[in-house]
Amino acid sequence: MRRISQRELRNQNAAVMDEVERGETFRITRRGVEVAELRPLPVDRFVSTIELRRRLGRFPAGDLAQMRREADLFFGDDDRVG
Repeated sequence: MRRISQRELRNQNAAVMDEVERGETFRITRRGVEVAELRPLPVDRFVSTIELRRRLGRFPAGDLAQMRREADLFFGDDDRVG
């Protein structure tokens, strides 16, 4: 995270925005006091159900009975429901 003044932001706006696009975060100061943070927006992580099925289809089917046995060994089965 970099710290820059309001004046630097104004004078180097295009360069600062380029760096934000590359993932850099800036703390903006006014008279030496931090007043704002400029950071990239989170990446949209929406995946359609069609795309999710396509991606998951590449994985082998799991052995649910084996997973249950391993979970019971690790966590115990005293409070298991059903």
